[in-house]
Amino acid sequence: MNIIEISHLSKIYVTAAGETVALGDVSFSIQKGEFVAIMGPSGSGKSTLMHLLGCLDAPTSGTYMLDGENVENLTEDELAEIRNKKIGFIFQAFNLLPRTTVLQNVMLPMRYAGLPEEEREKRAVKYLEMVGLGQRLNYTSNQISGGQQQRVAIARALTMDPAILLADEPTGNIASAQAEEVMSIFQDINEKGHTVVMITHEPDIAAHAKRIIMIRDGQMVSDEPNKHVVRAKSG
Repeated sequence: MNIIEISHLSKIYVTAAGETVALGDVSFSIQKGEFVAIMGPSGSGKSTLMHLLGCLDAPTSGTYMLDGENVENLTEDELAEIRNKKIGFIFQAFNLLPRTTVLQNVMLPMRYAGLPEEEREKRAVKYLEMVGLGQRLNYTSNQISGGQQQRVAIARALTMDPAILLADEPTGNIASAQAEEVMSIFQDINEKGHTVVMITHEPDIAAHAKRIIMIRDGQMVSDEPNKHVVRAKSG
């Protein structure tokens, strides 16, 4: 089953200086349970593609089906609901509240979704234990390392049982040893059946995915299975 299906997707920015084609005529599909790296250098269009996949921006043309739903004609409120319930975002900057506990940070999206407090806490503890932070529940996010903060962000992204985990340069702000731990967690949760789509410009990070899509100058230049998946070492 295809979780993501994009067809002839393009994004053109219009300014006083003229038109800039950030993404041109890109088509691919991603099946449930895949671990896909979308890779390309700075300015390649991969960030534009991430914003479109995350329903943070609308394409100029083309169609995007997410979990069987065409997101093209949804209202802003409907898109916000899609982002909250179907997409688990993991950003380079973590986006945690600094003086708030790890547990409360992870519970936050569920509060927006209206889940009862008991259910919010139960899910938050479950996923924090999954990422190895069961002993850090009451630490504030500024009391833990960058790698641990990214693990909190992964736990938070999982709480709504999203159709996809969308990770934007998830190792960009952490040391290489911590990056290895984070990639190990991605591989573990992918093996549990979660769909992971990761944006990166680093070949050694993309090497942990099972499939690599290359973007350059707004075009998809290759889409290949990774025949030599690197198994990350856990901490």
